[in-house]
Amino acid sequence: MNVFHKVALQGLRRNRTRTFVTVVGVALSAALITAVATFVVSLQTYMVNGAIAKYGDWQVAFVDVDSPFAQEQAKDPRVAKVVSFENIGYAMLDGGKNPDKPYWFIAGFRDEAYSALPLQLLSGRLPENGTEVLVPAHAAANGGVRIALGDTLSLAVGTRRAGAESLCQHDPYRSGEETLSQTTEKTYTVVGIYQRPSFEEHSAPGYTLITTADAENPSGRLCAFVTLEKPEQIHAYVKDVAAGRASIKNDEVLRFLGLSDDTLFRSLLYSAGGILIALVMLGSVFLIYNAFHIALNERTHQLGILMSVGATEKQLRNAVLFEALCIGAMGIPLGILVGIPSIQLVLSLVAVNFANVLYGNVPLTLVLSAPALAVAAAVSLATLLVSAYLPARKAARTPVLDCIRQTDALQVEAKAIRTAALTERLFGVEGTLAVKTFQRNKRRYRSILLSLTLSVVLFVSSSAFGENLKQVAEEAKVVTDYDIGLSVQALDEQAFYALFDQLKTTEGVTKASYQAVLEYSCAVQADDLAGEFRQAAGEPQSNGTVALPVDIQFLDDQAYLQILQELGLPVGEYTGEHARLLAVAKMEDATGQAEEVRQLPDLFASASLEVSVFPKVNGQSVPERGRTVGITCVERTLPDTPPYTGAPADRPYVFQIIAPWSLKEAFAPAGLSVDSKVEGLTFQSETPSRSAEQMQALLDGTGLSADCTLYNVDAMMEQNRNLLFIVNLFTVVFVLMISLIAVANVFNTISTNIKLRRRELAMLRSVGMSDRGFQKMMCLECALYGLRTLLFGLPLAGGLSWLIHCGMVAGGAHVVYQFPWESMAVSVLGVFLVIFIAMLYAASKIKRENIIDALRDDLE
Repeated sequence: MNVFHKVALQGLRRNRTRTFVTVVGVALSAALITAVATFVVSLQTYMVNGAIAKYGDWQVAFVDVDSPFAQEQAKDPRVAKVVSFENIGYAMLDGGKNPDKPYWFIAGFRDEAYSALPLQLLSGRLPENGTEVLVPAHAAANGGVRIALGDTLSLAVGTRRAGAESLCQHDPYRSGEETLSQTTEKTYTVVGIYQRPSFEEHSAPGYTLITTADAENPSGRLCAFVTLEKPEQIHAYVKDVAAGRASIKNDEVLRFLGLSDDTLFRSLLYSAGGILIALVMLGSVFLIYNAFHIALNERTHQLGILMSVGATEKQLRNAVLFEALCIGAMGIPLGILVGIPSIQLVLSLVAVNFANVLYGNVPLTLVLSAPALAVAAAVSLATLLVSAYLPARKAARTPVLDCIRQTDALQVEAKAIRTAALTERLFGVEGTLAVKTFQRNKRRYRSILLSLTLSVVLFVSSSAFGENLKQVAEEAKVVTDYDIGLSVQALDEQAFYALFDQLKTTEGVTKASYQAVLEYSCAVQADDLAGEFRQAAGEPQSNGTVALPVDIQFLDDQAYLQILQELGLPVGEYTGEHARLLAVAKMEDATGQAEEVRQLPDLFASASLEVSVFPKVNGQSVPERGRTVGITCVERTLPDTPPYTGAPADRPYVFQIIAPWSLKEAFAPAGLSVDSKVEGLTFQSETPSRSAEQMQALLDGTGLSADCTLYNVDAMMEQNRNLLFIVNLFTVVFVLMISLIAVANVFNTISTNIKLRRRELAMLRSVGMSDRGFQKMMCLECALYGLRTLLFGLPLAGGLSWLIHCGMVAGGAHVVYQFPWESMAVSVLGVFLVIFIAMLYAASKIKRENIIDALRDDLE
């Protein structure tokens, strides 16, 4: 250890407070970088394991190969294992509605195939012999073919051929070019319904029926799934062995391993992690740079003496870097040790939420990666060295005489330190001295101001982001009228009621209802329209009629009566053959400030009126089937409908009539196919997930999946809530860590600056400044620091909060901009509190010093 290293270590020991704060800042920086890097690795591992659980751990599948090829691959040293199933053949799919998938494809599974290729069984059981099959649920939903448990399938199973070419599942259907040959009659019994298999390509021409492989009469053709010892060899392996064979890659798994051609997820994950680490480095550089910059200013005289006796620029620079390495040796390991349990705690808090959003059968756990920890340590060390090198280079290049005389430490020109007479009148000599302190050394003042401004901007902008997230969360928390919705198509009335009776007895269901929304046209007198709407519509003539599209929502009678009771309306007037009907008729909110229905402008001038409605058939009104009804416009939201895939109507108003189901036959007779937006069932349940699972199993078992679409609305909303919780939690943790770095930065900067003035303050005390005057001067300096910080920080923070709002709106979030008054008020109090504590701490240490010793000390 040379003399320069000894001087550096002596400086660290003599300035224990500054050293401690700097080490804490480095540790916080390293902890946050470690946490971000570890989280990225843990999340990637979670996604890989989840994809493997859902799609299998194979990397490539050869769709149509023979047994010798599969055996040859099993012997390849690059291959960990090979699993296969038999390609038994194809059979025509009778009644299929998808022209691109006209076949059944029969696959013969062995025991190892069931374990290696995950299958999600919706109902029933696995086949036990070659006469039993599993039927994929998407054969009903996508192909329109209803298959129920216990059904028997008699199939002519053969081989697809296009001329002399034999076709497989990898080859899309060639209409008019291919035929089935060498067919054999086979009979299968349906014993289970399963979710669409992951290995079936979307372009595959056959829906996959799974049965048990016939060991005595194998088909000779296999689909082989290969798992490599080293997945990163996948591209080279496929290039070597494919040789024109049809193959598919497990992109869902390879994507998260970073080996897929689709690098979107990897780019998003690593770019988000990179941005977070960049922000951490930015805050850390401010902290560490200021610490070393101020320390070198304090030691300028010492550095000048060392240069005067022969120290070179390189030796001084290396001494400062050695000091940085000493701080890093204490701070970086401490940060890593703090960062790992911190992110483990966060992961344990969000593990359940991740399970609800992504993979419920795969735990989100902490994954420690030596390369990731090494990268975190390297990034922290690089941040530390860069922060120390910049001020060290500047100090080493300062001329020797300037260092010894410290000519650049203070600015004493008359113009630079001129103060207003009003300052002395209001605050006395102490106020004048406080103002002159800023004017004498603007570099130190700017360093403190920059640290404080960064803290204010960071806190206010992060709070604004949190408020926007809360608004989005409030939207996600909107309670619907039901937990489970079922959209129904092409079901006759008898089957509709029978399905309702079956599903409402499902476990957990507490309330069930049915409804339909039909499309009509409405003729309204122009005089009945509100003036605002008439103006927007171009002032229609007062003696004419206006045609408006209208939807009629038919609710089951019990739900309709409940609405009447909530509104306090007489049941007799609003039920029966000639009943008045309820309506919601409102114009859109042009201001964007309306929060309740009653705040929206009315569509009609009066709440009660007569209108004529005409059903729509194939998009055209049918006037001869029209009828006149009385409606009462009410101030309430529309009852929620089952989800449907149609595009919402593009209208500048909402006009919908609510009617009891008992009147549906009068408005839409059985022989009139009125255009329907949605028809379906809604359910409330104590256990929505369990109820939805049983309902889906019932639909699959009865073959109604082709005509019904089940939506677990509670699960959809729970996913939104969980996702928002995850984002919010990580945002809070990140902002908290960054704020701690900023506070350490401010405390270190201010306290060290006060220490640099120890001789100046000792001189003031030596000429008679009282403790009260000294305290007054310190308080005025605190006020000047705070006011000037807020002068720059608050406008910047307000502008950044607006940019955050614009970014979220551009991303599709429906949020209203709220000026961050509360966070600004907290930041104002926080700024003055941090400044006051830091200056009070430094000043108290100076006041305890002996005045003569402070005046006599040239170096410290």
